[in-house]
Amino acid sequence: MTNKVITISRQFGSGGRSIGKAVAEKLGIPYYDKELVDIAVSSHPMGLIDTMSVSDKLYVCQTNVIRDLASKGPCVIVGRCADFILKDQPDCLHIFVHSDMQHRAARVRERYGETSKPMEKRLQEKDSKRKVYYKHYTNRNWGEAENYDICLDSGKLGVDKCVEIVCDIAQMK
Repeated sequence: MTNKVITISRQFGSGGRSIGKAVAEKLGIPYYDKELVDIAVSSHPMGLIDTMSVSDKLYVCQTNVIRDLASKGPCVIVGRCADFILKDQPDCLHIFVHSDMQHRAARVRERYGETSKPMEKRLQEKDSKRKVYYKHYTNRNWGEAENYDICLDSGKLGVDKCVEIVCDIAQMK
């Protein structure tokens, strides 16, 4: 595998997490997502500079974990600004998964069910939080094509085709 580390950034409801899990399974490599927070907290002391916020401390710990995992071998990392953290590492494939509102809303309804909040507002709020977090820690704009090696529209392509494309690219020699 040429690209030993695959990072996946995604819009809420686009299927990026499912794509990441399927790619990792198909390639036989580890998958990391929310558990990065647990690893960061358990393996890296949070007693950093006292003037740092808890969020900043967590980001520093996650950064250390992401770099450590990437140095150990092939893996798929979803979210957590991993594309930025590993931007200078040549053996990475950085992906952004997006889709239109209709496909995302249907996927979120199917996965998480309805809430009292209108679906469009729910999607916009989640994406807005990701956008702000990404900008704060990277000083780049989340979702801009130039930040990634490939951008995939999971609504048009489908999750399975996205998985196939990522695996094909990852296995190129």
